[in-house]
Amino acid sequence: MPPLADKIRPDNLSDVFGQRHLIGEGKVLRRLIESGTIPNMIFYGPSGTGKTTIANIAARAAGKKLYKLNATNASVSDIKEIIKELDMLDNTGGVLLYLDEIQNFNKKQQQSLLEFIENGSITLIASTTENPYFYIYNAILSRATVFEFMPLMPSDIKDALNRGIRLLKEELAIKISICDEALEFIAQTSSGDVRKSLNTLELCVMAAQPDNKNTINIDIDFVEQCVNKKAFRHDKDGDSHYDVISAFQKSIRGSDPDAAIHYLARLIAGGDLMIICRRLMVIAAEDIGLAYPQAISVTKSCVDCALQLGLPEARIPLAEATLLLATAPKSNSSATAIDAALADVNGSYTGDVPKHLKDAHYGGAKKMGRGLTYKYPHDYPNNYVDQQYLPDNIKNKKYYIPGTNKTEQLSATYWQQIKNGEGKDK
Repeated sequence: MPPLADKIRPDNLSDVFGQRHLIGEGKVLRRLIESGTIPNMIFYGPSGTGKTTIANIAARAAGKKLYKLNATNASVSDIKEIIKELDMLDNTGGVLLYLDEIQNFNKKQQQSLLEFIENGSITLIASTTENPYFYIYNAILSRATVFEFMPLMPSDIKDALNRGIRLLKEELAIKISICDEALEFIAQTSSGDVRKSLNTLELCVMAAQPDNKNTINIDIDFVEQCVNKKAFRHDKDGDSHYDVISAFQKSIRGSDPDAAIHYLARLIAGGDLMIICRRLMVIAAEDIGLAYPQAISVTKSCVDCALQLGLPEARIPLAEATLLLATAPKSNSSATAIDAALADVNGSYTGDVPKHLKDAHYGGAKKMGRGLTYKYPHDYPNNYVDQQYLPDNIKNKKYYIPGTNKTEQLSATYWQQIKNGEGKDK
């Protein structure tokens, strides 16, 4: 009997969970599949994010016979067997080979595909959970387009769970009652993997005993027993959940690495991978900012690593980013500057763009006085010249106030020296 994840596998793109950046209306991958012209592609991303499902849909849309191999146990001889069947009657529309976990093929095995990719007898869709630019040879990469699949959001996973519940009700001819908190827990602890979430749901349903009304009741305590993991408790409105998130950011902002790592542990225990990643990125920009500009790059790398690894391994790069941010110098000057600017833009008329800054790259611009008095800073010493940039109504407005940290103070001192006389007109 096939698992629930296979039973509810979508047959069309509109029913696929998540990946809107790839298969949303007007997106490139959707256009390719709908056109029926499928190029060689590499699907890169974590398990359970729809790679196989979309490959199936692509094969049907292109009218090609689909062959599936897993590189963990396939060999060159398996590829040769497919080649032997190319001239068979049912392959007249061409063959699409879906090669899962291609990173497990060595160079020779990958090269065995080249001849058939180049002459068009095989269209290759390879999937990998590892960075293809590290694990797939250039000869394959140069002949394929890489599409990155992202972990699913909890809301997408809940949609899949609800579809799974409907199917199980029909198949088992039984009523299934699952509380919102339990559903949310399954979605949050699946690490963006829809297959994992459906396996958990199916396990819970199969393990539960119907009551005298032929109803299976699943609450969060029962889910905890099935998956052997404690839920991160939050009340009906999620207040406790958001209290911990708030404490997490405030501890980092307050430069307390011990408290920050404690609240990170509580969020990880709840399997809340996506919200941790988003919050770390916000903190890097909002609370560290220009005091340590490289922090956002390091944090982004840690977040990408965590999303690729999934829990439990993701805890390590998440801890690295948390401790980096908690111990970094702090500045909210960027957040303060943009909030002040937005307040002006949304709250009052700030005035028109000065004429000398307006676009002058079209016929008639000079007649309208556009760009006539603009001074090109690179024509002046130190690449600076004094001129007005803000609209007249707010020409003396100061949005950016440098923080007291070393990095911003060095920058402020530099520009103060330049603007005090070293940037005069020629």
